[in-house]
Amino acid sequence: MREQVPFIDLQGICYAYPVSGEAETTASLALNEVSLQIDRGEYVVLLGHNGSGKSTLARHCNALLLPDAGRVLVNGIDTRDEGKRRYVRDSVGMIFQHPDNQIIATIVEDDVAWSLSVRGFSRQEIRERVSQALEAVGIAHLRHSPPHKLSGGQRQRLAIAGVLALRPQCIIADEATSMLDPLSRREITRLLHQLQQAYGLAVIQVTHLLEEAVLAERVVVMEQGRIVHEGQPVEIFRDLEHLRRLKLAIPEPLELAQRLRLSGFSIAPEALTLETIAREVARA
Repeated sequence: MREQVPFIDLQGICYAYPVSGEAETTASLALNEVSLQIDRGEYVVLLGHNGSGKSTLARHCNALLLPDAGRVLVNGIDTRDEGKRRYVRDSVGMIFQHPDNQIIATIVEDDVAWSLSVRGFSRQEIRERVSQALEAVGIAHLRHSPPHKLSGGQRQRLAIAGVLALRPQCIIADEATSMLDPLSRREITRLLHQLQQAYGLAVIQVTHLLEEAVLAERVVVMEQGRIVHEGQPVEIFRDLEHLRRLKLAIPEPLELAQRLRLSGFSIAPEALTLETIAREVARA
């Protein structure tokens, strides 16, 4: 059951990116009357192919973009309220596709400390928050290292630590794994789930990869600036043909489960990973 007041509340928002033509300036509608609520502590995956509107929607959740119509409330605060915008962005931290775009210091611990320093935190508080954030993301042993010597996955962990040090109530990961190898992608997704559980964070993971949505509490599928499907992973993955029509690549475990069902095996709809599928086959 949804709580009475969601932490993030998008109410019928529309947004258009201006496009300059030779004769006139037109607008491309990126979001078309989208309504969505995110509860405190909820893990939501925004799923869709490139250009579906999912990243545009995510950037409205922390006031990086403001709607042309409708409104966005974060903990009851309208993102159009310019005086409260820093609170909104501190409450809803964002991790991007390229971690290097968020890394500004030459030493790992200094990078995590930077946002705290500009907000006037004491040295003692900064030291404590930096240590806690680095421990939480698993790179405390690299605190004195230069970021350029870190692997892609480690740099993404550093970006997460920088956001986590501000103690947000929500983290948005906007295609944060798309530049990583498959193992690093799984590790970052696992880390986001761990942080959600450990700190009670809401997490919004933006992705075009279905395998990253398997363990989400709710999946929101977007197409042409609208929400076209919403539900638990087992509901979303029940119709693979529909997902293919939305130009989404079907992960091998889901393809395998479908072939096994066609071959006569009784595979529960909840079996979405190789491990759960293997257990279903062993019981058959």
